[in-house]
Amino acid sequence: MSSSPHGPSGPAPRRRTVLAGSLTAAAAAALASACGGGAEESPPGGKVIASTSDIPVGEGRVFAEEKVVVTQPVAGDFKAFSAVCTHRGCTVGSVADGLIDCPCHASRFRIADASVAAGPATRPLPPREITVSGGDIRLS
Repeated sequence: MSSSPHGPSGPAPRRRTVLAGSLTAAAAAALASACGGGAEESPPGGKVIASTSDIPVGEGRVFAEEKVVVTQPVAGDFKAFSAVCTHRGCTVGSVADGLIDCPCHASRFRIADASVAAGPATRPLPPREITVSGGDIRLS
């Protein structure tokens, strides 16, 4: 018995045609997922974590869940840094008097650039990307 390239409803599709169709469907699904507007996705520009009015000039606020600290060293200039201390990985606890304080071992970082003001930490807090628009601060 010889095999036939035709199925019960006409010619059988070639392997390349099936593969190309599968890849096209997968690419379309990935694109829809990336560009879709699902409720769990962040709006363009990232997740809103605060209003500019929530960050006092010369101070800042720690967002422990996002592991970020946002500061406003001078009016209208917002900065963001990792809230994970570079000494032992504790989450920084507060911002006061121009300094970001870590409660674990008393390291302190300057709000303008997260450089070390007091050890035992020896490295600054890494910067985090934010966007400020229309009074919203978004974590990128």
